[in-house]
Amino acid sequence: MLVMMTDNQIISPHTVCQTCLLADHNGEPRWRHGSLGCGRLVTGLDHSQPAQFECQMGFRVASVE
Repeated sequence: MLVMMTDNQIISPHTVCQTCLLADHNGEPRWRHGSLGCGRLVTGLDHSQPAQFECQMGFRVASVE
């Protein structure tokens, strides 16, 4: 499941990406093969955390189980 994170909350990507010009035709983030196509990888994280990406709108995106 993809989640978007701010400093103090977790948000569903569906609510944020609906208005983003970089979202796919369904209003979802461009998540392909474990990577965010509309953002960049956040480096310097602890290896015990899931990979995090920062989207063009400034949100952190991660895939969590």
